[in-house]
Amino acid sequence: MTMEVDILELSERSAKFILSNASAAFANGIRRAALSDVPTLAIDDVNIYNNTSVLFDEQLALRLGLIPLTTDIEEFVPVEECTCGSECPACKVSLTLSAEGPRIVYSGDLVSSDEKVQPADQNIPIIDLKEGQKVVLEAIAHMGYGYTHAKWQAGVACGYKNMPVVKFENCDQCGACVNECPKNIIHLGPNGAEISDDDILKCILCKLCASACEIDAITVSEDEKSFVFTMESDGSYTVQQLIINAGTTIKEKASRLGQILESL
Repeated sequence: MTMEVDILELSERSAKFILSNASAAFANGIRRAALSDVPTLAIDDVNIYNNTSVLFDEQLALRLGLIPLTTDIEEFVPVEECTCGSECPACKVSLTLSAEGPRIVYSGDLVSSDEKVQPADQNIPIIDLKEGQKVVLEAIAHMGYGYTHAKWQAGVACGYKNMPVVKFENCDQCGACVNECPKNIIHLGPNGAEISDDDILKCILCKLCASACEIDAITVSEDEKSFVFTMESDGSYTVQQLIINAGTTIKEKASRLGQILESL
């Protein structure tokens, strides 16, 4: 059967969709790839020329490393895959910062050497400078993978659950399941208890409704081939690009595995 994707919600940073006719292994592969296998740019080295703020140099560098940067996966190469030694434009981007207090320094104050590489959010606070305090530095961003460090993790809050399947048979309309459901998605209809197609997605498979039914009229199970996905991006990519890149990563890994097996 052909795999299907039904989009429920889609914005620049988040998405909710149903993946059907797929295995649990593939669904988990998409989740893991989005979290750790899609490379992104992140500040990895910092040259600090002047820092009279209240933060130590190491603290300042850690804050800079966690600022998401917009990334074009077609233009940049992870450091370990580049032959230049991390010194060429394909794997390195320089961002500079020069600020003097009193003021709050934000991520938008970073000046990038590549106009395509910018902080994903302009209003991330970096440091609060008081009167006379200065920060002058150069931050070097490299491409990397989330499995190496969280600062290269483009996907956040990526997860899924099996599609819930709730069946009502010979319901006597006692209403016990309605009162027991923690999500308030069960309603009494003309033919007994029921759940709408939209509300079924809210089911958490707790099975409290089935436990409350004294005549065993409710069956709660999972569709093993259908998954409800929720994905969010940190802004390095749009969530649509993140999902596509995750799928491409799995495809490339499968292709390499096939080549290795053919050569045995």
